[in-house]
Order: sequence, then structure tokens, then C-alpha cells
Amino acid sequence: MTPARHATVTGAALVALYTAMISAADGITKLIAGGYAAPQLFALSSALVVGMALWAARRTGQGLAVRARRSMALRAGLTVVAALAFFQAFRLLPFADVFLFIGLMPLLAAALSGPLLGEPLRPIGWLALSLGAGGILCLMPDGQVGLDAGHGWALLAATSGTGSMLAARHIARAERKPLAQVFWPNLALMLVMGVALPFVWQPMALADLAWIAAYALCLFGARYVCAEALRLLPAFVATPLMNLQFVWMVGIGLAGFGELPAPGTLLGVALVIGSGLWLVADEALAPARDSLRA
Repeated sequence: MTPARHATVTGAALVALYTAMISAADGITKLIAGGYAAPQLFALSSALVVGMALWAARRTGQGLAVRARRSMALRAGLTVVAALAFFQAFRLLPFADVFLFIGLMPLLAAALSGPLLGEPLRPIGWLALSLGAGGILCLMPDGQVGLDAGHGWALLAATSGTGSMLAARHIARAERKPLAQVFWPNLALMLVMGVALPFVWQPMALADLAWIAAYALCLFGARYVCAEALRLLPAFVATPLMNLQFVWMVGIGLAGFGELPAPGTLLGVALVIGSGLWLVADEALAPARDSLRA
């Protein structure tokens, strides 16, 4: 296996691992979002993630300083916006509905990767993304035609989340600092949410504190793995693969919240996953194809 193909396969495996961890975190958000305000959840969980990053940095000797300070500041700011918007979206919408907007992220990443990162999507890649867009249409809840505040929050979450991932890809191409990519966005989230914490604090049961600790652990692992995946894969390949999290979301929604997926939802899942695998295959074969043309 060539180094380029090995990097693509490794990156795809890391994205799959990321989807499992971030879906577990999203499930916990859905579970406790109704009982507490967003600042309380994110101030506590991000403080735990910051502590984990500091501990890991000391153990591994990996520094937390980065050269791309502006890109990191942008990533941190967008992470704060995305976290708040996703919290509100999960609070106001059914679990699977949020995925309709998460599914927009690959299209946004593909459109912006060319002008912002110099990584334009190949024509066959647009065809694969079109297949994924068809899957998103299949995922539309039956009979839902109106939009409300929850959909606005979900759209803001998808847009800011995509921007954060593009910034992460920009940083990862310049330097390998996955712990820094975990530490600084979560530090920003902790500080911003900490300002509002005294005004929204509610006493927490021991079980809820345990859930927040589990959320922080899932989030730390997911963001570390995501930073490594974005070092190995272009954003327009990584983000469609992240739609694999809908498989986990459907399972969590069914097991934890009794949300039974419709046949159209299952068809949409198949199309979305198929488009992601198509993009991975195209990226893995690209070096050999380009050498033949040279």
C-alpha cells in the first residue's frame, strides 16, 4: 500500500472512530439538555477537557503552542458558536432531525475547501456529494414543511461547525498539534460559558455530574481523533464520512429515546454512507490515477 493510500485509509478509520465518540457525546447532550442551561453543561465539560489536554500534554511532552494563531483563534470562536447552536438544536428538535443540517456540512466543506484551502473537489467528487444530498432529502421527516427556531439553530451549528473543521484542516497541514486543537477551543468555550455560569447554575445530581464527565471524555477523544483525521484527509472527504454518525444517532435515538426511523430514513442513511465511501475510494486512488496521466 502506498503512503498516500495508507494515509487515506487511516484517516477514514479515524473519522469512523470519531463518529462513534461524537455521537455518544451528542446522545448525552440530548439526555440532559432539557434540565440545564447550555453554559452549565459546557463550562463544566470543557473544564474537564482542558484538564485532560493539560495532563496528556505533560505525559507526552506535546506542546500546546501553535504557529497558526489566527487560524486557532478562528477555530476556537467557531467552536463556541457551534457548541451553543448544537445544544439549542438538540433541545428543540428531535434527535434525527438535527442530522439533516449536519448532512449539509460536507456540501459546505466542498464548496469552501477550494477557495479557502486550495483543495478543490474533483468532478467525480461532486457526483458523490450529489448522491449524499439525495440521501439527505430522503431523511426529511414525513410531513415536516415548516421551519422554526430549532432549525435556525441547527443551520447556524452546521455552518459554524464546518468553519471550525476547515480551520482545523488548515492548522493540521502546517503542524501536527492535535492536543492544541483540543485545548484552545475548549479553553475558549470554558471561559465564555463560565461568564454566564453564575446566572444559570442549578444544583446537579451526582448522576448528572457523571454524565457530564462521560460527555467530556467522549468529546476529548472525538476532537483529538478529528484533528488527526483532518491532517490525513481533505475536509471535503472527512466531512461526508462524518455522516456515518447518523447510523449511531439512529441507534441512540431508537434505544434511548424511542425514535423509530422511517423507511425513507434508512434509504437516506444508505445513500449518505455510500457517497462518503465513494469519496474515500476516489481520494485513495487519486495518486495512482494522476501518475498515469503524467
